[in-house]
Amino acid sequence: MDMPDVTECAAEPCAYNSAGSCQALAITVGDSRHAHCDTFFTTSMSGGDPSGGRVGACKMAGCRHNVNLECQASGISVGLPAGQAECMTYAPA
Repeated sequence: MDMPDVTECAAEPCAYNSAGSCQALAITVGDSRHAHCDTFFTTSMSGGDPSGGRVGACKMAGCRHNVNLECQASGISVGLPAGQAECMTYAPA
């Protein structure tokens, strides 16, 4: 199974964000109630892999893209509404 790409990320204060591109090898989405990016954090360091971020796991069992806690979307977008990094591709089942 291929992991979906994080096609864009507006969470610019994240340590894994480089010019709107996620560079985490694999992010985790959700906590079963909110589709936030669990991998988001701020620090003075930068991290990740310049080849681009992927979705490693998704805890949003009620999302139509979720199959066995794995994201099946072709790619996701992460936004920053209300100061929280959120999966904008989340769609209730």
